[in-house]
Parts: sequence; structure tokens; C-alpha cells
Amino acid sequence: MRAHRRYGWDRVLLASGSGSAAPARAAAPPVNGAGKNGEPESPALKVITTRHPGRWVAAAVIAVLLAMVASALITNPAWEWEVVGEFLFAPSVLRAVVFTLELTALGIVFGFLLGTVLALMRLSKNPLLSSAAWGYIALFRSIPLILQLLFWYNLALLYPRLSFGVPFGPAFFDIGTMDLIGPVTAAALGLALHQAAYAAEIVRAGLLSVDHGQREAAAALGIPRTRQLLRIVLPQAMRSIVPTAGNEIIGLVKGTSVVYIMALPELFYQVQVIYNRNGRVMALLLVATIWYLVMTSVMSVAQHYIERHYGKGRA
Repeated sequence: MRAHRRYGWDRVLLASGSGSAAPARAAAPPVNGAGKNGEPESPALKVITTRHPGRWVAAAVIAVLLAMVASALITNPAWEWEVVGEFLFAPSVLRAVVFTLELTALGIVFGFLLGTVLALMRLSKNPLLSSAAWGYIALFRSIPLILQLLFWYNLALLYPRLSFGVPFGPAFFDIGTMDLIGPVTAAALGLALHQAAYAAEIVRAGLLSVDHGQREAAAALGIPRTRQLLRIVLPQAMRSIVPTAGNEIIGLVKGTSVVYIMALPELFYQVQVIYNRNGRVMALLLVATIWYLVMTSVMSVAQHYIERHYGKGRA
């Protein structure tokens, strides 16, 4: 008789001369049709895998779509690839790429430093610290980034001069707001403060993902709280922090394009200046697209290796 069994998605056909299914045999075919003790050898089991025609249809559809996209990019002269090649490595564009990376670095470094402090405040048992951190996060996540940048850029309209001294007391010296907070400073400040609100929640979620028993064990060994955080809790929390933080960093690279409203020479603003001068709109937009793709791809690769580093030992 024949019996059918399913293992996962594959169907295995078992054949035997008795009522029970015979196990699979890896031996070579019998010689002269005789097996052990002269008994007839059962034929080798045949494994029949399940067909997946839908996969091949989907793959064919995707291949056709990719071919159509490639054909549209290559054969359409309106893309002006020669203009793209001319401006892709133009000195002004390269300087704009470097400035975009600088703004991203400033926003990420100061944003995550402040975000870590805010996360610790959120986790504090002091209600004032926890409430202040919650209010900051709620406020800066609610206001669009472009409004925050405009606010810091026009801060001099509210406070023409900034004084430094004893709170509610005498001022030691003051300085003009425009002299202290220029366009670049305003852009970096706006990006960092905006990013800190999101970084705080990312870090807080990572810290909460570490089992509380880790802290209890470290406290039982007499390890100081700062050392517990830096050497025990934070390395384990990085497993949860890195993936989301990587997404935020990649998002900030693209978010720096918002500072074009402040006439800062980042990538998007620079290609606008060029195509307003020569009228090659699509070609210059493609130049910006390629550079954004390159920057985000490099960061994605770096994120992969960082995740793999902190994921060591995970089952």
C-alpha cells in the first residue's frame, strides 16, 4: 500500500510492502534485486516537492517591470545623462555633499547625547525630571522640523541680545543673538533638538528591553550605578537601539534638505541653484537623488555591521 505524509511544504511518498510507512533509505540500489538475507529490496523513496508557480509568475512580473524601468531611464533622452555626469562630481555639488554630512553628524551626535539624558530623566523616579523630559519630547515631536528651523533662525526677533549671568540676577555680559546663532548654528541646533526628542524614546525603549535582573545582579555585586549603565545595561540595550537609531540617522540625512529655506548650501539647495541657472531640472534632481542614494546606502551597510557586532551571542 501507499501512504502520504506532509513535512512542512514538501510531500513525501512512502512505499512499503506492509501497513506501516518505511523509513527513507540512503543506500545504493540493490544488486540483482536482492537485499539483506536474500529478501527483496524495497525501491528507493521518491521525494516530490510542492510546486510554486506563483513565485515564478511574480519573479517574471518583477523582471519585466525592472526591464521597463531600465529602458525608460536609458532610452529617454530627457534624463540627459551627459548633464548628470557633468555635474555629479562638480566641486559645488561635492562641497554640498560634505556640508550635508556635517549637518547630519552634528544633528546625530548632539541629538543622541541630549536624547540619552532625556531618556534617563524619563526613567527617573523623580517626578519633576520625568515630567520635564516628557514635556520636551511631546513638544518637539509635535512641531514640524521646518518650523523649528525657522524659529531658531529668527530668534533675534524675540531676543536681540542674549545675556549670561546669575539666573534672575545681574548679567555678567551679553552678546547679540545674530552673532551667537548664525544660519549654520541655527540649522545644527534645530536638527539636534528635533532629533533629541526621537532619540530619547529610542534609547528609553532600548534600556527597558534589558532584563531588570541584570541591574539587580550588578547592584548585589556592589557595582556603581554609572558603571552598571555603561558596562552592563547599555551594551545589551544597543541590540534594540541600533536598528531604530540607524533608521533615524538615514532619515536625518534626507531631512537636512529642509534647511534649504535658510539658504544654506546643502545638497538639495545647491542643485536648485544650478538648475535655476541652466534649466536642467530633471538632470540636477537626478544628481541629488544619486548622492542621497549613495549616502544612505553606505549608512545602511554600516548599520548592518554594527547590528551584527552587538548581536553577538544572541540565540
